[in-house]
Amino acid sequence: MKLVVVSAGLSAPSSTRLLGDRLATAVDRHTPVDTQVIELRDLAVEIAHNFTNGFAGKNLAAAQEAVAGADGLIVVTPVFSASYSGLFKSFFDVLDKDALAGKPVLIAATGGTARHSLVLEHALRPLFAYLRAVVVPTAVYAASEDWGAAGLPERVERAAGELASLMPSATRSAGPVAPVEPVEPEELVVVPFAERLAALSAG
Repeated sequence: MKLVVVSAGLSAPSSTRLLGDRLATAVDRHTPVDTQVIELRDLAVEIAHNFTNGFAGKNLAAAQEAVAGADGLIVVTPVFSASYSGLFKSFFDVLDKDALAGKPVLIAATGGTARHSLVLEHALRPLFAYLRAVVVPTAVYAASEDWGAAGLPERVERAAGELASLMPSATRSAGPVAPVEPVEPEELVVVPFAERLAALSAG
């Protein structure tokens, strides 16, 4: 199975990439995956050119193909101006409109303060719902103070387990669904309404 991590971190190393790596490692603990990481900062120029000339460069085209062919996706963005970064949004703008349809996606973000955690619900979740992805219930936000603190590892594990359960191997391992035996309906006894009224009147 193929897991793709899309990281929009701008520095090297970045907390955004670190969170993506932790999530991918956790998914692999639940179900074996072949992980590929896409660093969007390396594709920034090709993404801009794609907007202006309509053609994807070699590296961008390979990233688009990897995302479209993934069995599951982890997307991580830093928070800029209380939303996802422009680079993050631009990458998904140049994907084929059907690339994420039905694909399991785990959304995550990093920021300097916990006050921006709602970006997951008011920005990322609507974006991927619009792209017709299947977004896992648990989203993961990591503020600066979360690293090394209680709570983050548990959220990472829970979200990773949800993504793993939605990936194709989890469905296949469950085996075929047993056919449901038809149930014969019980014979209904119809009591005429007038007869019921007469019984009530007699009482």
